[in-house]
Amino acid sequence: MSTNGHQEIVPDKNLYRIGEVSRITDTKPFVLRYWETEFPMLQPVKSPSGHRLYRRKDVDTVLLIKRLLYDEGFTIAGARRHLRDASEGPTESASGSGEPRRIPAAGGEPPANISRKVLLDLRDSLRALLTLLETE
Repeated sequence: MSTNGHQEIVPDKNLYRIGEVSRITDTKPFVLRYWETEFPMLQPVKSPSGHRLYRRKDVDTVLLIKRLLYDEGFTIAGARRHLRDASEGPTESASGSGEPRRIPAAGGEPPANISRKVLLDLRDSLRALLTLLETE
């Protein structure tokens, strides 16, 4: 993954201390600790002495969170929702049946399969547009 035009090089090892993750991801340690409270999928393990130990998947998650927030302009809530939806897979439904969720269409036509994320992003964009129009 690249951020700000450069490639992050993640050393090939199993566990990383918070200082290493901070350097690898160019993210301050206090930001990493905050993200742990906001993103349930980011859960470093604790060493017997109480130090945070990030696994390789945690470092990859930090890089993804950073890209979503800083490069793609997601809010924390939007990034959390995006990561949660991505981990559930594109065809999971609330009922757990594995069938894609269908949205009723006007006129009785079968709807296109629209993901919840797309609809939520559309709603947020429309709200922002409405706010902009109301201020003019």
